[in-house]
Amino acid sequence: MLVLGIESSCDETGAALISDKDGLLADALYSQIDMHRAYGGVVPELASRKHIEAIYALADTALDEAHLTRQDIDAIAVTYAPGLIGAV
Repeated sequence: MLVLGIESSCDETGAALISDKDGLLADALYSQIDMHRAYGGVVPELASRKHIEAIYALADTALDEAHLTRQDIDAIAVTYAPGLIGAV
């Protein structure tokens, strides 16, 4: 089984591919630290927008690194809670 894991609970967006046979196949991370630093902390609305902008490219980067396609994914696991409500 191949699982695409997505993390989006605060100001980083992450995507990873995990195989039940081979473990971690690939991962990708996008950090928003520099953007939020200007405000002295995480701005939830900005974080939510950046997650939306980043997630497709991150998933594709992980898939490319693992030499797989979206059709190879059997399941998707996502952040549920806790976290910024707009980001999860």
